Amino acid sequence: MLTTIQGVYRSGRIELAEAPGNVHEATPVIVTFLVPASMNLRARGIDETQAADLRARLATFAEDWDSPEMDIYDDYDTAKARL
Repeated sequence: MLTTIQGVYRSGRIELAEAPGNVHEATPVIVTFLVPASMNLRARGIDETQAADLRARLATFAEDWDSPEMDIYDDYDTAKARL
């Protein structure tokens, strides 16, 4: 089972953005540190106007994407195989 939760590293500790609901205490973890950087949209052929337009159009889906019911899609292939 893989579960992904965002967090930040501060003062020698990892602070999670949310508590994992399906993970038992003392479960082993692997932490991958990401280099903070902004995405180069121009290198992908997207200018600021196009990026703003895309963000505005996708914002209507944000509430649905962030809802707990959508967690099933985090491991969609495994869930589908069980059916």
